[in-house]
Amino acid sequence: QVQLVESGGGLVQAGGSLRLSCAASGRTFSSSAMGWFRQAPGKEREFVAGINWSGGTTYADSVKGRFTISRNNAKNTVYLQMNSLNAEDTAVYYCAAQSERYIKLRENEYAYWGQGTQVTVSS
Repeated sequence: QVQLVESGGGLVQAGGSLRLSCAASGRTFSSSAMGWFRQAPGKEREFVAGINWSGGTTYADSVKGRFTISRNNAKNTVYLQMNSLNAEDTAVYYCAAQSERYIKLRENEYAYWGQGTQVTVSS
C-alpha cells in the first residue's frame, strides 16, 4: 500500500519560512516525478512545484524564487522549502507522486496523494 505523508506545516508570520516534507512508503519513487500542490479556502487545488526523476524542477510563477523543491531518493522523501511567505500562501499543501519520470502540471496526472498539511501565514 502506497502512502505519502506530509509534515512540517504550521502557523508562521509573513516573511517567515517553513520546510515541508513528504515521506513515501510502499514503493520507491526514485524514478518518478513528484510534486507539491496547494488548495486555499474557496479555490481550486493548484500546482506549486515539481521535481523530475533526475532532479529537474518546475515552479508556479507565484512561488518562483521563494520556494525550492528537492528530493532525497535514499529516504524516499521530497521537500518543499518555503521562504518569504505571505498571506496568499495560506493553504493546505499536498504532496503527489506520478508513475512517470517527467513533471506534469495537472493534478489528474498524479496517481498518489498525501493527506495534506495546513500552512497558515499571518500578516
